[in-house]
Amino acid sequence: MELTFASYNIHKAVGLDRRRDPDRILAILNEIGADVVALQEADRRFGRRETVLPLAAIEGHTPYRAIPLQMKPDSIGWHGNALLVRREIEVEEAAIVPLPTLEPRGAIRADLKIEGRRLRVVGMHLDLSGLRRRQQVRSILAHVAACNGASPTVLMGDFNEWARHGGCFHEFLHDWHLLAPGRSFPSRRPVAQLDRIVVSNDWQLVGTGVHHSALAARGSDHLPVWARLTLPKN
Repeated sequence: MELTFASYNIHKAVGLDRRRDPDRILAILNEIGADVVALQEADRRFGRRETVLPLAAIEGHTPYRAIPLQMKPDSIGWHGNALLVRREIEVEEAAIVPLPTLEPRGAIRADLKIEGRRLRVVGMHLDLSGLRRRQQVRSILAHVAACNGASPTVLMGDFNEWARHGGCFHEFLHDWHLLAPGRSFPSRRPVAQLDRIVVSNDWQLVGTGVHHSALAARGSDHLPVWARLTLPKN
């Protein structure tokens, strides 16, 4: 089974032209063509925390549906984190991952079933503080370990980690494989690998990269990253 996972900080759908353009973000997601997508900054930060990507637009113009968390009626996520999956993918469970925070950051987890195989996905947006990031990664790993049943797992999001191998990445031990799709921030001239994907050892890597189309170059201050993975047969 081969699947593509993508992570994208959409900056509340505000591009480098300072225009909020949800249709542009949806077009970029269609360009990527992933099976599962983790979004960051998908909701407005204040007030009712409305989604910047209307559900009707997602369902009408992409092959995706948003995994419901049922926390805020106008939001598709939690502290801006959202997970999109292709409509044929079954969602068994979804939950918020409790994090120690100083800022409005967060993480969410979903257990999915694809072709009879169960897998787990976590989307996240971590703190600007290095110490807090390490604490948050520990909390995410503890949450995953406490879930019912071990499953092939993909963790992805905006880690806000400028170090390539140090910092919060030290928390991932032999059970995890840290992928580095490439430089994704800032989108105009990327210098930092803030957007990362971490996978359990169940997966085999086919390829990974940064999606740098003409639309993506101006759609947000981050570029999307992706990884194509396979699960060996049971």
